[in-house]
Amino acid sequence: MLITPALAQAAQGGPANNTSAFLVQLVPFIAIIGIFYFLIIRPQQQRMKSHRELVGSVKRNDSVVTAGGIIGKVTKVVEKEGADAEVEIEIAPNVRVVVVRSTLSDVRRAKEPEEKK
Repeated sequence: MLITPALAQAAQGGPANNTSAFLVQLVPFIAIIGIFYFLIIRPQQQRMKSHRELVGSVKRNDSVVTAGGIIGKVTKVVEKEGADAEVEIEIAPNVRVVVVRSTLSDVRRAKEPEEKK
């Protein structure tokens, strides 16, 4: 006979041993998901929220940068519901373009006049 009795024996351990081994193997996957959430997903969600608030608070005379890199001054804000709100931007003297508010990548606030003391 080619198979020794030691190799032919069934593995020892019951269902409890298999369950604990499964849980031990599951721990690294749960840890990786947690790391991804706190290092990648959550910061991106916070950045998106702050950008949405920044773009949502655009007002007249603010200097803005579009996604295409055009810098201009806001001359008119069209308040609409949803993502199709528009902003009219003056990019040169007497040259105005209308852009969708969600395409703004940066907002530079107009400097408020300082009060004299």
